[in-house]
Amino acid sequence: MESLEPNKLVFSENLGSGIKSLIISPHADDEVLGCGGILDKTCFVYYCGLDESKVAPDPTHRISLEDREKEIGDVSDFLGFQYAINRDTKVNFYQEQELISAFEKQINDLKPERIFIPLPSYNQDHKTVYRAAQVALRPHDKNHFVKQVLIYEQPHSIIWDQGDFKPTYFVPINIERKIEAYELQPSQVRPFRSPDLLRAIAKVRGSQSNCDYAEAFKVERWVE
Repeated sequence: MESLEPNKLVFSENLGSGIKSLIISPHADDEVLGCGGILDKTCFVYYCGLDESKVAPDPTHRISLEDREKEIGDVSDFLGFQYAINRDTKVNFYQEQELISAFEKQINDLKPERIFIPLPSYNQDHKTVYRAAQVALRPHDKNHFVKQVLIYEQPHSIIWDQGDFKPTYFVPINIERKIEAYELQPSQVRPFRSPDLLRAIAKVRGSQSNCDYAEAFKVERWVE
């Protein structure tokens, strides 16, 4: 991986063309929890920041920034997507204006056809990321216009349902592939977002869309 100044972004190796979808991930694992079934070589994930946890009660969940980056790299290698990590920004300390500029740059550089942004749940980082993305995605003559904007869900959005997510777009997925990707980030695996829960959510979304397993999204904008 290569560290670039002045933004100190860390990019995946072998960046190439063919990117169609941009996924905005507030935190490492949000990309897999919400979009793991659709992530592939046509996707680019932007990680808004990094965090470390050296004092977690369970030693399995203690992790350094370096190991956090390694987990992201392992998931990228497995699923095939490309990515950039903002090393400068710490999770829980996001500033909306800084995110707007970062998102606009990624959108203008990549020119994706489709973008996936997180549901603005009770999680403060997700709220800040969502608001910043709304500004960055506004129709504006200086910015690339992304025709398809979708909101992805998280397990906590279902466990603590605030009635904000009503899916309108479903994609059949290989649930075992998604779970295997999730388990490549062992520091993030928790009982309240367990592999069994991911499978159960995907089964419900599959039942809603007449397939075995699916991921569900809310369409924010769709232009053919």
